[in-house]
Amino acid sequence: MAVNNHEVAVECLEVTYRLNRRHLVEKINFQVLQGEVLVLLGRSGSGKTTTMKLINNLLAPTSGEVLVMGKATTEWNPIQLRRKIGYVIQEIGLFPHFTVEQNVGLVPKLEGWERSRIQSRVRQLLELVNLDPQHFAKRYPHQLSGGQRQRVGVARALAADPPLLLMDEPFGALDPITRLELQREFGQLQQQLDKTVIFVTHSIQEAFLLASKIGLMQDGRLVELGSPDDFLKSQHPEALAFIECFQLPGTG
Repeated sequence: MAVNNHEVAVECLEVTYRLNRRHLVEKINFQVLQGEVLVLLGRSGSGKTTTMKLINNLLAPTSGEVLVMGKATTEWNPIQLRRKIGYVIQEIGLFPHFTVEQNVGLVPKLEGWERSRIQSRVRQLLELVNLDPQHFAKRYPHQLSGGQRQRVGVARALAADPPLLLMDEPFGALDPITRLELQREFGQLQQQLDKTVIFVTHSIQEAFLLASKIGLMQDGRLVELGSPDDFLKSQHPEALAFIECFQLPGTG
């Protein structure tokens, strides 16, 4: 995947977050370069989602610093920071009383875009995620399949052209066939758009399909960080446990 090596999009520097004296993440260090896909891989409760919340400033580090586009999250205006970030989550979070068109166009509308520009952007994005605007723009979320709703969620995340995407188990609730279709489509989309992506999953198959870099989390710590090839060579016990589960996507 294309990477502009001189641009660091996100950086965690000795980041620790404690809640009621318990470390949810501890001394996390990583860089994500512009255009990279960092997949945070780990079991439930390993600290993946907490790390994501630290990046969008829903949580502030107990110690250490999270930098987004070179600026500490605590120094950003929270609204401005979050409008630089697109979100795709497992529950999707589409507004049920909004049409697909209204859901996708929501952030541009909040940004004050003209109506004609919003409509043009919505059409462009629906085509990008393989939903025909003529058939889908006026539908409501309850009229869509799970895969279609998730495509709308991706389109909405991209609507205002944010430089950074945070994706938290976005395809986890889908059936295996639809999940693989969307993984492949998203991989192609990311190459086309060259977005920086931080993607949370507990699926090693998903990690290997999408990642340019894998960060393995265990008990709040980042215990492995490197390319998929590096990951396969790891001797860390948690990495070996995931590798044992590994099956190349599409091989059955």
